[in-house]
Amino acid sequence: MAEAPARKAPQAHEARVVRTERLTPHMIRLVLGGEGLAAFESGSHTDRYIKLLFAPEGVSYPEPFDIGHIRAEFPRDQWPSQRTYTVRAWDAGRRELTVDFVVHGDEGIAGPWAARVQPGETVRFTGPGGGYAPDAGADWHLLAGDESALPAIAAALEQMPTEADVRALVEVAGPEEEQKIATPDGVTVIWLHRGTRPTGEALVAAVRDLDFPAGDVHAFVHGEAGTVKELRRHLRMDRGVPRERLSISGYWRLGQTDEGWRAIKREWNAQVEHEQEPVAPVA
Repeated sequence: MAEAPARKAPQAHEARVVRTERLTPHMIRLVLGGEGLAAFESGSHTDRYIKLLFAPEGVSYPEPFDIGHIRAEFPRDQWPSQRTYTVRAWDAGRRELTVDFVVHGDEGIAGPWAARVQPGETVRFTGPGGGYAPDAGADWHLLAGDESALPAIAAALEQMPTEADVRALVEVAGPEEEQKIATPDGVTVIWLHRGTRPTGEALVAAVRDLDFPAGDVHAFVHGEAGTVKELRRHLRMDRGVPRERLSISGYWRLGQTDEGWRAIKREWNAQVEHEQEPVAPVA
């Protein structure tokens, strides 16, 4: 049997930090630009994402940067760490890419980096990927998530069809974490303040209590994996939302590092889908 061809390494883009802005106490915005974005194409998805590449401490790579060469020539523990972030906005005319980061002190790699990075510094990443955009043919739209999903939810709101019927629910720590979002007329973001409650508790309760309009819903539900699991069960089993009308995924998992979550995410998602598929009645 012939061996399967080796998977081609993704193209890495190189950009520089143009400017930074602290949007809220725990959200920092970076705008990236430079000639390295000349070949970047954002696509039409509102949940488009990039994978930022961070070299391990003390490791440097030859120029020109080639992720395929690095993976072939460097031991695995010297490969760049990847962190996935949603593209908040893409200005094709100015070739500027906006990415928002949730920052919780010194936790993780990307958050602390975003908090200290300075204009002019170099950033490398692959992508974009993506799979969701609001369906203009839907009768109404449900957008739900925590801070990690806020950039994608905001991007979706800004591209909603005219006169779209939208229910947007976002859980954040408190009122200081709310953001101004350019939404279509009549669309209001419902901000859910977590306070001292566990992550996701307020969001799950709000979706369960939501008065669902009649008709075809197109739903986008992302955030902490345990929360997403509960919401998926509710939407599929209790509300009867068809799987193909539901974009749902855990961006992160409470108690797991990013590497740990990525290592089990595919298997975990497959198990959740298997457990939560409605069973057809026996004739």
